[in-house]
Amino acid sequence: MAVLEGLTQSPSAFPLLIAVLLLVLACLHLTGVKQTQKRKTPPGPKPLPLLGNLLLLNLKELDCSLCELSKKYGSIFTIYLGPKKMVVLAGYKTVKEALVNHAEEFGDRETSPLSRSISNNHGIIFSNGENWREMRRFALTNLRNFGMGKKMGEEKIIEEAQHLIRVLENLKGAQFDTTQPLNYAASNVISAIVYGSRFEHDDARFKAMVNRENEAIWLSGTASVRLYNMFPWLKPLIRNVAVIQKSTTANLEEIQSYTNNLRKTLNTQDSRCFIDSFLINQQGEKVEHNLQNAGLFHEENLLYCVEDLFAAGTDTSGTTMRWGLLLMAKYPHIQERVHEEIDRVVGGRQPVVEDRKSLPYTDAVIHEIQRIGNIVPLNLCHKTSSDVHFQGFFIEKGTPVIPLLTSVLRDESEWTKPYTFHPEHFLDDQGRFVKRDAFLPFSAGRRACPGESLARMEVFLFLTSLLQRFRFTAPPGVSEDELDLTPVLGATLNPSPHMLCALGRS
Repeated sequence: MAVLEGLTQSPSAFPLLIAVLLLVLACLHLTGVKQTQKRKTPPGPKPLPLLGNLLLLNLKELDCSLCELSKKYGSIFTIYLGPKKMVVLAGYKTVKEALVNHAEEFGDRETSPLSRSISNNHGIIFSNGENWREMRRFALTNLRNFGMGKKMGEEKIIEEAQHLIRVLENLKGAQFDTTQPLNYAASNVISAIVYGSRFEHDDARFKAMVNRENEAIWLSGTASVRLYNMFPWLKPLIRNVAVIQKSTTANLEEIQSYTNNLRKTLNTQDSRCFIDSFLINQQGEKVEHNLQNAGLFHEENLLYCVEDLFAAGTDTSGTTMRWGLLLMAKYPHIQERVHEEIDRVVGGRQPVVEDRKSLPYTDAVIHEIQRIGNIVPLNLCHKTSSDVHFQGFFIEKGTPVIPLLTSVLRDESEWTKPYTFHPEHFLDDQGRFVKRDAFLPFSAGRRACPGESLARMEVFLFLTSLLQRFRFTAPPGVSEDELDLTPVLGATLNPSPHMLCALGRS
């Protein structure tokens, strides 16, 4: 104060005082601007109280609604699903930058009221922190140990493909619903890994587990369940939530039963499957800590890890194959080219993974099936693990994030015909297969599907084995044009109900 009084009493010092004050004001202004820039949040439509932006969205085609909003608000924008604020990432470049270049910041999983009520941070898919890191690491190790990416895994898939071929041969060309045989075949591959054995397609317990799993996954993406996740107090009015919880409980009880049987014959020196490996680790923790269910290898994590692997291994691969056969029947000229290439390269022997590099057109077709099928359009919701500055915007810790896979697989700047089934997306001018960076059906980064290499092997071997033996057509009296490619609403996109015929290629 004394210095300030001295300056004001001295006429010659007055200009200096003004300069100091102006400098202080300028600094405060610049600081405010920088703070504003640091806190600049992604744009988005103005939300209504309680409803948020629901009136702008079609909950039955939420991914399409979000893609439309990205055209107005850009590749990163804010949306309110009811009262819940979320950030949407759209387009290949933005999604990849977030999930790969900022993997740590965008690497947590957002959990919904439904997922929290079911898994409570157990297992792999809907857990975070140390539990997620350890369970994912353990799952990846054991998927590899029991065949993922190895000859042993290839043999298991080929064995199951032969069972599926016999199922279709027994139909003798009659029309059939592809859902159950393809889902049972896909489920048996993951079952061989987690349980150590496959199941017959007419096994009542196995069929019930697969059917419950498929129904639960489908219902979890319906509009009513989405509303429950926004407004949990609606639970008593939404029957689908109770159905999902009942189905999950029933499957967990079945998993517990199979686990108990494996525990009775467990040999700690000879692990037969994923469950055996988990039980061995579980015993090791008890010995080390002398505590019941010590550490992370406790019974809840065992049940939910198996449930997660069983669900993911059944639904996504089975659904991809259903899209594949439907698209082959829809576009017989493409199917004919696949037949010709398989006949020329493989002949009558069993296709193997090594054939992929010699089947560029078939490989391109399978990739295009996965792209256009767009099995997980909304991805699984992520959450920021810390405050993050991303593409000029500030996103605070704990913000739910939707890395919109529809916007990646149909990015108009990456695909010449994004909305058309066009295998040439994956071929060069000489007909050689080319990888595409924007091909991310399994997501990317820390939360990418841990079973990606198993699923890729599975889809390739199943589809080449089936197309070697059969020609898939629309039922009698139905033209290719009448086959409907409109997907069914759900957490994953399934084809609309349809029938096909599998005609032998002798």
